[in-house]
Amino acid sequence: MSDLENADPSAAGSTRPPRTWDFMETLFVALLADGAFVLTGGIALSLLLIAYGGTKSLTSAEFQATWWQGRWQASGIMMGTPAAIAVLWLAVRMAGRDFADYLALNWPRRDEVVVGFGVMIILMTIESFVTIKLGITTPQTNSDVVVGGAAGLLSLAIGYSVAAPVMEEFVFRGFMFRGWSLSFLGPYGAIALTAALWAFNHTQYGWYDRSWLFVTGLVLGYFRLRTNSTWLPVMLHSGMNMAIIFLGGPYI
Repeated sequence: MSDLENADPSAAGSTRPPRTWDFMETLFVALLADGAFVLTGGIALSLLLIAYGGTKSLTSAEFQATWWQGRWQASGIMMGTPAAIAVLWLAVRMAGRDFADYLALNWPRRDEVVVGFGVMIILMTIESFVTIKLGITTPQTNSDVVVGGAAGLLSLAIGYSVAAPVMEEFVFRGFMFRGWSLSFLGPYGAIALTAALWAFNHTQYGWYDRSWLFVTGLVLGYFRLRTNSTWLPVMLHSGMNMAIIFLGGPYI
């Protein structure tokens, strides 16, 4: 069921009439959220590295090697995520809306979860089959990431399978989909554009990997529209990343 309602008339205590941000406003807020994520995560990660042992004595190559340690990447993601969500929350409140309602933070039904994971398993199987058939045995992945033992694995699991899916789905399938589905794009145009931007935003990968991310984004957007739940894309995104941590491949 679609959630193309425009406003919640029961927004109590709002000084402004409830509204939905338009196309450009939605894009602007999303860019602010991304900037807050990068800035906060980067600053926090730099402070952690300084506290851990300092980075002034590291060469550029050594700093790059340190960055590829999974615990540092995951830590940056975990610390940047709250800032991005805070930007979304502020924008939603400025619109006089309830945060959970605006982002469709509704729990999906059990059958929707089962179908969603079934579709994702099929999609991952097709991707693996096509990759092998094309002879792309070593596509661009996160194989350079150094796990660094149990602590590093735990950090990766939390960062890539909890923080990253929550942040990205809240921004793309939650906030951006809400605003763009009510714009000139309509719901299906919003699904396509959010999927394209989501895939393009993963600049660490080549175009082959990003093409599959686009397809994945289309599927996640479809489930967001059909179930009126952003939590379902979060669950599916999280499940895929958790599987990839152990199977190898590009984290999304």
